[in-house]
Amino acid sequence: QVQLVESGGGLVQPGGSLRLSCVVSGRRFTIYTMAWYRQAPGKQRELVALITPGGSTNYLDSVKGRFTISRDNAKNTVYLQMNSLQPEDAAVYTCNMGGADLGYWGQGTQVTVSS
Repeated sequence: QVQLVESGGGLVQPGGSLRLSCVVSGRRFTIYTMAWYRQAPGKQRELVALITPGGSTNYLDSVKGRFTISRDNAKNTVYLQMNSLQPEDAAVYTCNMGGADLGYWGQGTQVTVSS
């Protein structure tokens, strides 16, 4: 049984930071591209960042230079370090393994950015 369990969301003031974590079990983590998506109320889900098995990364333009995705294969964990958070970053952030169409999803973690 595949499980993706996110943690690290919460309330942060504008300009603040959060680090999201996603722990994977039930599959060979190292062979999958891992990604973080987000969805705000009334908006479509968007790909925030991804990291390939080889460590190549790609980011949504609006988060480049502020967010960093990384993975620890020994811990079956992918991270999203989010700095300089803005109100427009507020959303439910969800971890994905293996692609949006046929991959696996976590339950999501809420990120709220407010003063």
